[in-house]
Amino acid sequence: QVQLVESGGGLVQAGGSLRLSCAASGRTFSNYHMGWFRQAPGKEREFVGAISWSGGITTYGDSVKGRFTISRDNAKNTAYLQMNSLKPEDTAVYYCSAKSSGRLLGVKYDYDYWGQGTQVTVSS
Repeated sequence: QVQLVESGGGLVQAGGSLRLSCAASGRTFSNYHMGWFRQAPGKEREFVGAISWSGGITTYGDSVKGRFTISRDNAKNTAYLQMNSLKPEDTAVYYCSAKSSGRLLGVKYDYDYWGQGTQVTVSS
């Protein structure tokens, strides 16, 4: 089992920045690709982006490309989501997730482990 805990959410004005963290425990962190998702009220969960087990490959959803950056520190068992140029439509609960490095990074919705989520609210 992998336990994931997100932190760093909060209220920010449009145009501002936030960095979310996802602390992992339970298994060897570098054995897992990490993903970030978000879910706004009344909407389906949306893929934000993902990072490979080594950190060498990242992929992003179209709505966040050029504004969000995913990174990881395997020595600290932590993944990050840096969010810049935030917009009110980025308001959502943000979740980190993990799947085995044996899976394809490009498959977006096959993650096995999920955090509890952290709220991000962007005011206009």
